[in-house]
Amino acid sequence: MTSDLQDIEAAIGHYFDGLYEGDTGKLARVFSPKASLFIEDQGQLIALPIPQWFERVASRASPASTGARRNDRILLVDSVGPVNAIAKVTCMVDPVSYTDYLSLIKFEGRWQIVAKAYCKMG
Repeated sequence: MTSDLQDIEAAIGHYFDGLYEGDTGKLARVFSPKASLFIEDQGQLIALPIPQWFERVASRASPASTGARRNDRILLVDSVGPVNAIAKVTCMVDPVSYTDYLSLIKFEGRWQIVAKAYCKMG
């Protein structure tokens, strides 16, 4: 039997793999279908529903297909009760590095990302 922390780390691993490979099937395993992404862009708060983000991921060249280096790291996981957690992660979609704050909820027996707030780091 695995711990919740191990399950959260495994879910984030699927997230990293899906991003790197451009695999929306892997991403769909970890994101709630009701999830949204949030970013500030030129003074505007952009909210992007997960299906629209999946379209963007599917339409761009994946980092794996271009041979881009990979730099994924979990910086923090904070569990807030038995079904809520947040994670701070960093990842790269070369040449841009991102810091993501992922809100996770354990629902239907698995940890799901329900919101992603992120910023470009370079």
